[in-house]
Amino acid sequence: MRLVVVSAGLSVPSSTRLLADRLAAAVVKAAAPAAPVDVRVVELRELAVEIAHNFTSGFPGRKLAEALDAVTGADGLIVVTPVFTASYSGLFKSFFDVLDKDALDGKPVLIAATGGTARHSLVLDHALRPLFSYLRAVVLPTGVYAASEDWGAEGLDERIERGGAELAALMAGLSARAAGTATGSGRPSVSGRSPERSPAALTDAAFEVIPFEQRLAALGEG
Repeated sequence: MRLVVVSAGLSVPSSTRLLADRLAAAVVKAAAPAAPVDVRVVELRELAVEIAHNFTSGFPGRKLAEALDAVTGADGLIVVTPVFTASYSGLFKSFFDVLDKDALDGKPVLIAATGGTARHSLVLDHALRPLFSYLRAVVLPTGVYAASEDWGAEGLDERIERGGAELAALMAGLSARAAGTATGSGRPSVSGRSPERSPAALTDAAFEVIPFEQRLAALGEG
């Protein structure tokens, strides 16, 4: 399974990157050993110039194009932003502004944020969740916010593990369903529809086709 982590931290080292790494480790731990996870981290700090150029030119640079392709092809995402003015950072939003509008359709996303005070924890539900719902992603029930005082305190580890387990389970389920559909196992597709049957299978089915004119005449006789 392919997991892409998008980190919008600006400093080095960054508490945003630290939270991103711990969430990724929780996903890998929850998925093992049944489903190995390939993790790729996208550091938006390194793409800031190319993101700005994309807005003015309409074309992504090489590194930005690779990052956009990685996000589009991922089986699941972890997105982490620092809080600026009670919302996600401008760099974070800009990256998803240049992403194709259908790239996250149906993709599971674990949202997370870091901030200096616990008062900003509502950023998860007031900013991040609406953004990814608009992009038609599947936003996990658990979001993880880490304030400065949360590091080393009780509760953060449990939230990280719960969020990681939720993402690992959803990624594994979607991958299994996709594999079953591709091999013709008869499982429903991700869209919820049953796989199409062959004409021979339809012929063998026990049903009778009644022409519309005959059904209409029967209704008139009644």
